[in-house]
Amino acid sequence: MTLWVAVLLACVLAFLLKLSGYLVPEQVLARPWVQRVTPLLPVALLSSLVVTQALLDGSGTLTLDARAAGVVVAVVALVLRAPFLLVVVLAAVTAALVRLMAG
Repeated sequence: MTLWVAVLLACVLAFLLKLSGYLVPEQVLARPWVQRVTPLLPVALLSSLVVTQALLDGSGTLTLDARAAGVVVAVVALVLRAPFLLVVVLAAVTAALVRLMAG
């Protein structure tokens, strides 16, 4: 399978997934547990992306390096309600300093 075939297949699958959302009956979406769970899905998905990118290396093993230090600083800044741009800058500076000190 070439790269372009894989890209086109992924596009078709993404379109079909979005289309299936429109085909879900209204009574399914009106259920109380669906109403409670739906707002939590983006948080869960983004959290899993952050964890896999920040704490795992290419082979999938846990790695505590400069990225993890940046995430810790970002979490602390978010808990202290710092502006988002400041959170990003603090995390990047922290990761850069840890990499610089580690050599």
